[in-house]
Amino acid sequence: MYIERIPNRNSPPAILLRESYRDGPKVRKRTLANLTHWPSHLVEGLQTLLHGGLALPPRPEAFEIVRSRPHGHVAAVLGTVRRLGVEPWLCPTPCRERTVVLAMICARILAPRSKLATARGLAEESCRSSLGELLGMQTVDEEALYAALDWLLARQADIEATLARHHLTDGTLILYDLTSTYFEGRTCPLAKFGYSRDGKKGKLQIVVGLLCDARGCPIAVQVFPGNTQDATTVRPQLDKLRTRFGLTRIVLVGDRGVLTTARIREDLRGVEGLDWITALTAPAIHKLVEAGTVHPVGGHDFDLAEVDSPAYPDERLLVCYNPGLAREQARKREALLRATEEELHKIVAATTRAKRALQGADTIGVRVGKVLNRFKVGKYFTVTITARTFAYQRQTPRIADDAALDGVYIIRTSVPRTVLGNAETVAAYKGLSVVEQAFRSLKTIDLKVRPIYHHLANRVRAHVFLCMLAYYVEWHMRRRLAPLLFEDDDTATAQALRPSPVAPARPSPRAQRKAATKQTADGLPVHSFQTLLADLATIVKNRIQVQVPSQVPAAPLTFDRITRPTPVQQRALDLLGVSLECTQEAPRR
Repeated sequence: MYIERIPNRNSPPAILLRESYRDGPKVRKRTLANLTHWPSHLVEGLQTLLHGGLALPPRPEAFEIVRSRPHGHVAAVLGTVRRLGVEPWLCPTPCRERTVVLAMICARILAPRSKLATARGLAEESCRSSLGELLGMQTVDEEALYAALDWLLARQADIEATLARHHLTDGTLILYDLTSTYFEGRTCPLAKFGYSRDGKKGKLQIVVGLLCDARGCPIAVQVFPGNTQDATTVRPQLDKLRTRFGLTRIVLVGDRGVLTTARIREDLRGVEGLDWITALTAPAIHKLVEAGTVHPVGGHDFDLAEVDSPAYPDERLLVCYNPGLAREQARKREALLRATEEELHKIVAATTRAKRALQGADTIGVRVGKVLNRFKVGKYFTVTITARTFAYQRQTPRIADDAALDGVYIIRTSVPRTVLGNAETVAAYKGLSVVEQAFRSLKTIDLKVRPIYHHLANRVRAHVFLCMLAYYVEWHMRRRLAPLLFEDDDTATAQALRPSPVAPARPSPRAQRKAATKQTADGLPVHSFQTLLADLATIVKNRIQVQVPSQVPAAPLTFDRITRPTPVQQRALDLLGVSLECTQEAPRR
């Protein structure tokens, strides 16, 4: 079939729908319909269809983008969540609470906000992202989010046990560390005045303990009151590992402030299947020096040595010396001493000036105390205060004693040498740095667990657990996206080139090239995790509406179209193993 226009003298041409057919050796044609009175756009549309095309209005203004929703970063995060199988871990059977929690986990990675702002970002009229639409959460409100938090907290034990089954086995290394974060408000029972690792004086605190596997993958989290001592949190973690997770052999790695001598004596020593790796405090190292076990000799010619001490029976003591650390400690001490002397000299000058001299032992002592507390090197000074005078001098012998141990730290462990060698033990202890990275991501860089505005203790616990689950997803995303990030994606080479586990960690040659050129080996730009998510967010999901002419009695045609990824965006999606098209909807009326 085809459309033929036949001239009609001074009248408009006749527009006929015709078809050709064969009558013996001749080719004839016949008219099927007279289209003369049809609107021109319908005739042109029919002609396009007859030629095998798609009949759409040729006018650009006929296509209207009614909404654009950032989509690429949503597809990356949500695709990773589903690839990891997080949904069945939250709850084996689908339910609304599971979907709401899933939305909050993704939103925490994409744009950490308050629960009210998160609910508004999921709303149908919001153009912040396509997350609400993909999960069917366009009508959710903040009360539904709070109810989902309560539902999540009730399932925390089961979820953590599932994570433990996937990532922990008997005899594996388990990293444990704590941090504190400040709290907004005064009514939560968990918020107490305590040591602030954030330097927020006058703020109530909560303490957060995090369990990770040897790679730094988070397994479990627990919230304690802000005045809780670090060492007292060890016993609940041991009960969790042995009872809830069912582990019979554990090697717990903790900092010197967590696995203290008293805690080891009361909770760890003599327990079958339980070993630990920690480090000695500075006073404990000085006692070993006084006993002659460790000899502080300048210009150390070793980096790792094992010693025995009757004060630590059935344990291995690994003396480590890092010359780079020694130089940094010496530089920092001298800088603090000079800064303290500069401020103390001002006080001396104030007591000897001609007019309005600083007087009174109490007044002078307050000024001196502020300076010594500020720079934290008061133990290296001897001060003399009278009613009218003030003098100070360095304690040179004490400074020399501490300087002799610059760069020296001692690792303490109950793990037999046949299980972990000296180098492996040092590497295991230094693995606590990955927990510190987790705390940085949780508190400041990415997920922003603080500031905390919840007033109920259970809501605070649920909020922190939600942030841990979000970091679990982010941790896996970072590992897959490492070739595009300012992170070392060739750690095996870096470890092979490292002369000793005591030596400072150095990036691999590949990571050094990325840092120097700001490009990958493929010539793509290198990103941080956040800038890569922002780049993926420029992949948008456009809702396009085709304006049908008023003469046609039909509803407007609406369909979604996702913008084409750039090479770096496609590379990121390929590394994550996710797709954009899996969430694209079919055209609808």
